Amino acid sequence: MIRRMTKLPVYVAGALVAASFIAARPVGADQKIQMKDLPSVVRDAVERETKGATVKGLAKEVEGGKTFYEAETEINGHARDLLFDATGHLIEVEEQIAIDSAPAAVTTALAARGKILRLESVTKGTRVTYEGVVEKNGKKIEVAVDADGRPLKK
Repeated sequence: MIRRMTKLPVYVAGALVAASFIAARPVGADQKIQMKDLPSVVRDAVERETKGATVKGLAKEVEGGKTFYEAETEINGHARDLLFDATGHLIEVEEQIAIDSAPAAVTTALAARGKILRLESVTKGTRVTYEGVVEKNGKKIEVAVDADGRPLKK
């Protein structure tokens, strides 16, 4: 039996595409968990690194066959996300920062793309980069740059 294809409204087609990506996502790639579900070494690290913060959520992620744990927190009114490996080592910190606290090269590079709505510093080891959400002509995009304002590949 041959079915005739009809045009779907754009929002319906978009929802179907989004649903197919969600359905195709590997099971366990980003799984919400509770503190009691963390390995003890990771739980100890999370408790140590989140003192004075509110833990908003925890997740277990598997990337490239390696397991990571993310703690989404809020501290002093701004978001701060911490990524730990399975041994409890802190791998990455993403922290919302005031736009005027970033290096001038960062704000200049982001402002060239549009109005800066939100800015985060991303620290991996000793390397600090920046991720900004900018808006231009009603469209929001995320832009990642290094401390010198050079674009990064995601």
